[in-house]
Amino acid sequence: MAKRRGHVARAAIVALIAVLSAALYAGFVADGTKAHDDRAAGHGPRDSAAPASAGTWVGAWSAAPAGAEPRTEIRGMAGRSVRNVVHAGVAGTSARVTLSNLYGQSPLTITHASIAVAADDGTVSPAATAFSAAAAAGTMRRLTFGGDASVVVPAGEQVMSDAVRIAVPQGSDVLITTYSPTASGPVTYHPHARQISYVARGDRTEDVTGTPYTGRAGCWRYVTALDLLSNASDGTVVVLGDSITDGISSTMGANRRWPDVLSDRLRAAAGAGTDVPRYSVVNEGISGNRVLASGLGRPADNPSGLSRFGRDVLERTNVKVVVVDLGVNDILRTPSTADPAEIADGLRALVREAHARGLRVVGATLMPFQGHRGYTAAREAVRQRVNAQIRAGRVYDAVVDFDRALRDPYHPRRLRAGYDCGDHLHPSDRGYRKMAEVFDLTDLKGAGKAES
Repeated sequence: MAKRRGHVARAAIVALIAVLSAALYAGFVADGTKAHDDRAAGHGPRDSAAPASAGTWVGAWSAAPAGAEPRTEIRGMAGRSVRNVVHAGVAGTSARVTLSNLYGQSPLTITHASIAVAADDGTVSPAATAFSAAAAAGTMRRLTFGGDASVVVPAGEQVMSDAVRIAVPQGSDVLITTYSPTASGPVTYHPHARQISYVARGDRTEDVTGTPYTGRAGCWRYVTALDLLSNASDGTVVVLGDSITDGISSTMGANRRWPDVLSDRLRAAAGAGTDVPRYSVVNEGISGNRVLASGLGRPADNPSGLSRFGRDVLERTNVKVVVVDLGVNDILRTPSTADPAEIADGLRALVREAHARGLRVVGATLMPFQGHRGYTAAREAVRQRVNAQIRAGRVYDAVVDFDRALRDPYHPRRLRAGYDCGDHLHPSDRGYRKMAEVFDLTDLKGAGKAES
């Protein structure tokens, strides 16, 4: 009986989504009045279906393009529909999507793209329940680009879709699907999604059942951002980091990365009337990322924090605050002993870029890693010296002390056992939660300090 009531409740939620979406379409004004776009850059795409409702454009989800997907060098994803599953950290009434061909060597032709709210298992027909690639009833929308259903993304560039009316509940999964009929070369992707996405043969872009989507992948392809027109948020917090921010050791599909938990905390506190900003949180972590050095290739795989700061932080929609958790890979991946002064100077350079835009920067101390295969006493000394600079207030506007929060009090060079995923570098789900819990939400208030 309880299980049946659960299915009825989920079905009611899906029905409500459909009703809200239909209401939004019914309320569309014929003259195409545009909602105000508050992105920091101040530029928006031509909007062929401009939303009539009020709100603020904010980042609801993002993923940094990190490289070219192996074994896609010739054909890319030609002849297949790619259905990315992303998690919306804020509710909205209209959406727009950014597609990237940063690592492509030839133009990427997308002839069909769509967006929909994902259906929960048990809320759709029995034939579709085996696939979480199914869409909630009444939510499937076609994406357009400058009013056209197709778009060509030049190699090394990205495009943003027009805004489309769709009611996206907070905390829902969203399906963003693209179809390319022709070979396009390397696929721009984010390899460690901690989320299963799907592939189908042929153009199944607007399929709502999910049944054709028999291919699965733990990465995100082409899609790098989802923006929503929201009445629940006034701006975006962008978290720049490495695998710890990417959530590489978190539970697959559970959205337990520390920025996810931070987003939940921030929304709950604002809803309870606490004096904190009403901001969404987006995750720009890349596993293995460093402050100073990029990977190989042109464009470089895994670009450094310094080289990608403009693209992954300053170009995000309506960014208000930056959170930085970088530096440990500069220590671990340096053949000889890393220079703590160079790492700290690199972090300060990021802060200067943010301050030039009036953005506040909250930075994290570097957590311990004794027991990890890369640990040495010399590297530990570098970590301590970088942390000393951070704690002394010589780098960021405000500091969140992840080191103090997660280290073993009896063995402070190690992660506490319950917070360690087992590799002595990355946190467990419990550790990620602790990181978000010790974050002082009031540190997100205010603007960046003026540079002297």
